[in-house]
Amino acid sequence: MQQDTHLYDLTVIGGGPIGMFAAFYAGLRELDTQLIESLPQLGGQVAALYPEKIIRDVAGFPHIKGRELVRCLQEQMLQFTDFKPQVFCDEEVLSLEKGNDEFILTTTKRITHTRRIIVAIGGGAFSPRPLAVNYDPKLDGKEVFYFVKNIADFTDRTVAIAGGGNSAIDWALTLEVVAKKVYLIHRRPRFRGLEANVKRLEASNVELVTPYNIAHLTKQPAGLALQLKQAKGTIEKNLNVDALLVNYGFTADNHVLRDWGLPLVHRALPVDQHMATAIAGIYGIGDSVTYSGKTKLIAAGFGEAPTAVNHIAESLYPERKQPLHSTSIA
Repeated sequence: MQQDTHLYDLTVIGGGPIGMFAAFYAGLRELDTQLIESLPQLGGQVAALYPEKIIRDVAGFPHIKGRELVRCLQEQMLQFTDFKPQVFCDEEVLSLEKGNDEFILTTTKRITHTRRIIVAIGGGAFSPRPLAVNYDPKLDGKEVFYFVKNIADFTDRTVAIAGGGNSAIDWALTLEVVAKKVYLIHRRPRFRGLEANVKRLEASNVELVTPYNIAHLTKQPAGLALQLKQAKGTIEKNLNVDALLVNYGFTADNHVLRDWGLPLVHRALPVDQHMATAIAGIYGIGDSVTYSGKTKLIAAGFGEAPTAVNHIAESLYPERKQPLHSTSIA
């Protein structure tokens, strides 16, 4: 096992949007920082699952694709010359141990030392909720999709989307622009998205198929045959489509937090007003943490990052005062 003898001020565990922004802000506070990401590339779920998705709830961007947001965050994070974070991808943290004035992290590649830690792993390991019908798994990635890597794959095709949350609505509106026809299938009469998104959906050309579940799916010479059954009813309906996008959400497993010995409440990491955990020196931000009033949005996580980093900077370097902004100076 390689020994990294360098002592970092801060280690950010997790290279999704929130972790990347935390590493950037640590550069603003001139902290010697490393970022460790278990996936081969930065961006977390956004890069792995939603590179083509339009994101609308990030301040300053009327709308932005997932891959573009990741690119901008990476450019922002690496802009510093003297305090550019060291980035280690395809490296998983296996354990952490508290020393006298530092933490010792054992990863899949090395042993490294750090004075403070920010946990930004989101929901942890993730996998899509599967379609609850039996079908040939060979259809996955060809006619049945759980995420979209390239919108062009749906050009001029008839597409059915299964789901009723914000993500399903966003995909319906996004694919409407390129697809020949889009159906949105939901088991409830009402959709669970944000009010503004639902209004945009109702004003679109997306055909809403509610309240129905997919009861059967078969491969046809020219696409898929979907048999739908009315939820809490007996009416059946058939749809013939070229592709089905299943958007029932994802299951997440943050078992690594337990493996690291961190205290959890309802499988989340509780933090205080400084984003500090019960273990001194360890902080948490993003979807992996919980506190009263917590909102699981990228925008909310962006706000949590400076709170944690500023508290860390002041604890490590008490002589440094939290910076004022021009609007705060009398």
